[in-house]
Parts: sequence; structure tokens; C-alpha cells
Amino acid sequence: MESAEIRRRWLSFFEERGHTVVPSASLIADDPTLLLVNAGMVPFKPYFLGEAKPPAPRATSVQKCVRTPDIEEVGKTTRHGTFFQMCGNFSFGDYFKEGAIKYAWELLTGSVADGGYGLDPERLWITVYLDDDEAESIWRDKIGVPAERIQRLGKKDNFWSMGVPGPCGPCSEINYDRGPEFGVEGGPAVNDERYVEIWNLVFMQYERGAGEGKEDFPILGDLPSKNIDTGLGLERLAMILQGVQNMYETDTLRVVMDKATELTGVRYGDKHDTDVSLRVVADHIRTSVMLIGDGVTPGNEGRGYVLRRIMRRAIRNMRLMGATGPVVADLIDVVIKTMGQQYPELITDRKRIESVALAEEAAFLKALKGGTNILDTAVTETKAAGGSVLAGDKAFLLHDTWGFPIDLTLEMAAEQGLSVDEDGFRRLMKEQRERAKADAKAKKTGHADLSAYREVADAAGSTQFTGYNFTEGEGTVVGLLVDGVPSPAATEGDEVEVVLDRTPFYAEGGGQLADQGRIKLDTGAVIEIRDVQQPVPGVFVHKGSVQVGEVTVGASAYAAIDIKRRRAIARAHSATHLTHQALRDALGPTAAQAGSENSPGRFRFDFGSPAAVPGTVLTDVEQKINEVLARELDVQAEIMSIDEAKKQGAIAEFGEKYGERVRVVTIGDFSKELCGGTHVHNTAQLGLVKLLGESSIGSGVRRIEALVGVDAYNFLAREHTVVAQLQELVKGRPDELPEKISGMLAKLKDAEKEIEKFRAEKVLAAAAGLASGAQDVRGVALVTGQVPDGTSADDLRKLVLDVRGRIPGDRPAVVALFTVVNGRPMTVIATNEAARERGLKAGDLVRTAAKTLGGGGGGKPDVAQGGGQNADGIGDAVAAVERLVSEIS
Repeated sequence: MESAEIRRRWLSFFEERGHTVVPSASLIADDPTLLLVNAGMVPFKPYFLGEAKPPAPRATSVQKCVRTPDIEEVGKTTRHGTFFQMCGNFSFGDYFKEGAIKYAWELLTGSVADGGYGLDPERLWITVYLDDDEAESIWRDKIGVPAERIQRLGKKDNFWSMGVPGPCGPCSEINYDRGPEFGVEGGPAVNDERYVEIWNLVFMQYERGAGEGKEDFPILGDLPSKNIDTGLGLERLAMILQGVQNMYETDTLRVVMDKATELTGVRYGDKHDTDVSLRVVADHIRTSVMLIGDGVTPGNEGRGYVLRRIMRRAIRNMRLMGATGPVVADLIDVVIKTMGQQYPELITDRKRIESVALAEEAAFLKALKGGTNILDTAVTETKAAGGSVLAGDKAFLLHDTWGFPIDLTLEMAAEQGLSVDEDGFRRLMKEQRERAKADAKAKKTGHADLSAYREVADAAGSTQFTGYNFTEGEGTVVGLLVDGVPSPAATEGDEVEVVLDRTPFYAEGGGQLADQGRIKLDTGAVIEIRDVQQPVPGVFVHKGSVQVGEVTVGASAYAAIDIKRRRAIARAHSATHLTHQALRDALGPTAAQAGSENSPGRFRFDFGSPAAVPGTVLTDVEQKINEVLARELDVQAEIMSIDEAKKQGAIAEFGEKYGERVRVVTIGDFSKELCGGTHVHNTAQLGLVKLLGESSIGSGVRRIEALVGVDAYNFLAREHTVVAQLQELVKGRPDELPEKISGMLAKLKDAEKEIEKFRAEKVLAAAAGLASGAQDVRGVALVTGQVPDGTSADDLRKLVLDVRGRIPGDRPAVVALFTVVNGRPMTVIATNEAARERGLKAGDLVRTAAKTLGGGGGGKPDVAQGGGQNADGIGDAVAAVERLVSEIS
């Protein structure tokens, strides 16, 4: 049974039994504590924590997941993998243990003809929690599993929690006996290689307190509503149903290994090392496709680093197996063909996925060549010095200059018998990040304690947003925090966070900055609002300071936003939509949005592109946007189902989480996007859009910055003034300026070359005179002197070598000349072979001279260069050279 069919049967089975089918959420976790979705229940976490109301009492999903803590073990064993699919069924206060157990047994053992998976009931073993008599009774008495195939395990194995205070409960796991060839008998308590877990049923019935680890925490009592959370590993079930030894031999991974063998010529099963590499490639390429499909792009931080790391591991393993050229396109092709049966969006987004992946491959192949040479040299030097640890600064150089993930450096160093100073590397990385982030703005919420906001939500419900239709309105203070702590009141000068039951203030989100304005209370108090955030879904937190009076919970309020700011932001947001569509029209669907910021009068728009956008294309995009403004298209917003929005062709942003009902913003016949932000009513209200340019902000991601409305006009007005001034200077029309200025610059460059040529000839003309004027110092021909200020280092070096060449080779000679460049002294000293035989080395002489000049220098025995800070010390430096020559000679 193919993986796609396993997935289809799962969803169909539970849908027929009253479960709402929930599409897989993006791998980009909507959770500040997670980089990526790593479990099937993650999208349902707000429902289990009571932060949001579930969409239905029963739900089912097949969730994409990525786990990377054991990434270095991938391929070495057949059990570790980074991407997997978790089939889940969930009950929110509906059915409990008996219902969950009966559903699981029916689906697993039901015949294939009737929609089940057709597993042999005699090969299924059950584990329950130590004291869960109820679960054991259901399995034994109602399902009919023999008591000898039911085992009790402890808290570590059969008790579940999120690792923090909240819901928890016992588990019951269903395990499949793969047979004696996989180990000794005795059930999952004895051998989890033979008795492999395929389905875990979690019975959320208790509330846990604080504690460490999986076992050390107290049970505080029963939950008011009991829930079910189950998870079946699709890949594990596929392994059993397809009759293969491990997950790498299942349909969705084996095809990738087959393609890798075709490209490299190696065969799976021949050698351990190449088998490991094949498994790494299969796993990592599939994971890379799924991550890019959900909007992740390679980078050096966060989830971007995860993607870069696994892509580069896969590419390097292909090279280890003998691949010599690009391979990613062929490997991605088979992944999309196979996984596209389950996730059609991979087929739709093929061009974008390929564009991002191929750009990363090209960048890494280039880096791999140079970085490998650097690493090999560092390894050789380390071994030559008797060391066994590669220095942290070498690892940092490879990462910072050549894009080597530290994990790749660790692997490559280990292959040559060295470890790496990881502490030193991470210290340098930390210093770099601290420098880079010194002026960065702190995250609005981060990992702060959100319990206070949840309490407000529980007590008062969600905030009603009225800002689509109104810019001011009445409300009631239902929550108040002072300096981050809940408080019944606040007074003048306090920094506060205010929650209203209804508000016209837009909370920052979807790339749009928050509204600012004022809240006035019926008591006369006034709060100046600087920012609005949603730390928990549905709760609008107004951040500001009390200007006058006292603020109390329960007080009536009148909220009014800064209308001028809102309108300017709305213009920027609508312009962002137009820019997005115009870019897609020009570059294709690969130019998908990767982020944005809409602020008053200006915006920035990030999008996927493997290369810079040509200036001519950017000009065309700008023209198209402004032509749309002139068409005076109406901007409309309507609420509809997510399915209807997709049917209408609405563009959704990668990584955004959308509910069943979504808001779609349509701009005439030009643009249609899912968006919760505020917009203009007609494109004519934008006035003008000016794209300032585009640049790279990461591998495969570009950024456009632009101005809108009055800000765009002011920019063009300034540009016009500059053009007028240039016209006056060069005496030409605007269209003649490029040619005239280019001609002037060419003439200037030619003149500079002539001046440089004249200066060099003048300097070199002095060579004969300097050589003939050499003084004899104990048999050594010594030439010293100062040449005209401004002589370049290159010309000074040529002059010194020319003078040395004019002195007979059998006579020991030292030439030491000095000059001043930009107020700083510089010297070049050369010796001939006869002088070096007497012990006169240019490097030693330069260091002596440079020390006198207040600086330093060095070089080879035959020629060296130095400099300093004290130009007045040149005379003393000449004397120091003369003394040293006399002493050594």
C-alpha cells in the first residue's frame, strides 16, 4: 500500500466517523518556542491549553513534521529521519479512552477491502500506563486482546505531557511484531526493534504541575474536560504494509535513493559507507523540498540554518559517492513527483522550490571548493603541530567566509581524525551576533510569560476589532498591566498595557505596523498608545503611558487612532499587494512573498528570487504599479472559506496560519490576496509609488524598498532638484546628463593615469643618481633618502629595487628609502645577496626603522616594507638603519 493511499484511508476513516479534516499546517511553527512543527498535535496545542476554542469536537489530520536533534545520526541508523508525517485523531471533550481504542483497532485490523489497513490482530501488542486499569480493561475485555499481549510501562514510556504545567495523561501504545528475524520475543517491554510502535493514544485527563524531565512532576488533579490526542507514524506503517526492512526502503524515500544511485553509480547494499550516504541524501533532500515548499529559505539563523545544513549535508554526501556536477534538480524532481501525490502544492510551486534549491546548491559547490582547501590546510597545520583539535577560529572562518555549517566542519574534521574547538567557535559566533544585534529591536513578546494575557482572554473573551470600519469608538477596560504585572489601577507616568473589549486600533501583524493614538477614560484619564500587539490570539494589548489621571479596570473608554498614520500605512499596505502581483507577473510565481513591513509612507517587500532583478524589469514593475493607480480600481475585502479563496486564486503568504474563514482583499481585476490588514478604498488614493531599489537579504531572497504617496513625491522632488543642479553644471538637457557625465569621468580617469605615469617616471628617474650616491659603511653600499611625498607604495618599491639593481652584485648593498603618504611615513628596504650573506636582512632593518617611526613592518630577507605614525621621525629612522648596518657589517 503506497504512502498516499495510507494517508487517504486515514482521513477518510475518521471523516466518516464525524471528524473534521484539518489540512496539515505549515512546517513553520506558529509557536515562539518552536522553530518547526515537530509533532502532529502542535497545531492543536492552543485548543488543549485552552487558549482558543477548537473548530469542532472531533478532528483529524496528517501533519508534516521535522525533527533535527539527532541529525548527525541520520543515515547511520535506519530509525533516524528528519521529516515524517504524523496521522492524528483528536477529541476535545467528546469521546475518550474507549472511543479512541475502538477506532484504532478498527482501522488497523479492518480489511483492506473495507477501507482498513488489514494488519494481523495476532501481531499487535499493547502497552498501557502502570496504573491505567481502565485502558487495560478496554483492550482486554472489549477489544479482545489477550492479557499476555498487554504490558504495563512506567511514566518515562507511557505518560505524556508538554514538558510544562498543563494537560497531561497516560498513554497506550500499539506495537507491531515484525517477527523473530528482528530479535528476541517478549513484547515491546523487552525489544522495541522487533515490536515497533506504530500508534500512540494519549488520554489527556490530568493537570500537571512544574517539574523537571519526563517523570519528576506532580499531578494536580483532573482536567475539567478530557481530551484525546493520538499519533500514528505514517512512515512506520508504510514500512510494515510495504513489507520492507526500514523506512528508507518505503516508496517515498526509496525512489530518491534509486535516483542517487543512478547519478553516482553506487549500489545500495554494497558498502556501509555509501549506504549511509544514500540514506542521508534521501532523507535530507525530501526534508529540504518540504521546508522550501512551506516558505523556508536557506540562511545562517533559525529554520533557515536547518535547511542550509541538511541541504549541504546531502550535496556533500553525493560528492563523497562520486557525483561531480549539480545533482539537486534531479533529486528534487523525484521527491516532487512522489510527495506531490499527497501535497499537490509541491507540484504547483515546483519552479519556486527548484529556484531556491538550485541557488543554494550553486552557492555551496562554489564554497565547497574553496572551503575544503582552507580546511585541508588547517588540518595539515594542526597535525604538523602535534595537535588533535582544530582551532575555533578556523571553524569560524569556514562558517563566516565559506558558508560551512559547523556540523559540516565537525564531520569533515572527524573524517581526518580531528575534533573541533566548538566552544571557541560558538564564542566567536556569539560575539558576532552581539555586534550585529547591538542596535536591533527586541522581539515584542519572545518567550515571555503569557499567563496574564490568557487570564484576560478567559475572563473577558477576545477583543472585538472595529478598525476596518471605524477609526474611533467606545469600549471598556477589561485588562490592565503595569510594568508587565496585572494591576487594578495605574496612575500618571506609568507604563501600561491596556486591553479593551473592543478597539479600532490595529495590532501589528501580517507585515503591517500597529496603530498609534489615544485612549480617553470617562474619569478624564488619557493614555498615549505607541504600540498594539496580540501576545495571545484574539487579545489586543495597547502599550503606552498614562499622560493624565488614573486608569482602572472596568472604566469606560473612548479609543481614537492617529488617522493620518493609519492612512499612510494603508497606502503602503495596498502598494505592497500591487508590488507583489506586478513582480509575479514579471518574474513568475517563484517571486513569492517572503515577508514585508508596511509603515507610514513606505514599505519593504521580501520575495523569492535566485538572482538580482534587472533594473529594466524593476522599472517595468514600477510603471505597471503606477498604471494600476491611474485606473482607479476599487479595493474590497470579504470573508470566505479558505477553500473558496483558493478557488478564486487568492495568494496566501508562506508560513502564515489561516483559519477556516479568511479575509480576502481584492484590488479590481489586478490582485487578490488573503490579508487581515487595512487598505485604501481605491488605488487612486495611493497617488504615486516609487521603488527605490532591490537588494539581497539572504540566499534566494531579495528585498524591494519603496515610497508611497507624499513621501514618493518628496523623493522625486529632491531628485529633480539634483538633476537641475547637474544641468547647470554640465550645461546640458536631462537626457544628455548620463552621456556628458560619463564623458567627464572618462577624461578625469585618463588625466589621473597620465599624472600617475608622470609621477612614476619622475620617481624612477632618480634611481641612477641615488645609486651613484651610495655611501660606504664598512664595505656595504648604503643608499638612504626621502622621495617626494605622495609617492605610492608600489612606486616606492619599484624605485628601491631599481636602485639595488644598479649596484654591482658582488658588492653588499642596502637600499632604504622613505616617503610620506597622507601624513604617514612609509619605508621600503631591500638588500642584495652579498649583503644577506653578511647577515643584513631587509625584514630586520624595516622593523628597526618602523619602530623609530612609531609603527611596524616586515617582509622577506630581500625586500620588506613598513610604516608608522610619526613623519617627523624619518631622519631618526635613517640614522637607526645606518647604525644597524654598521653593527652587523
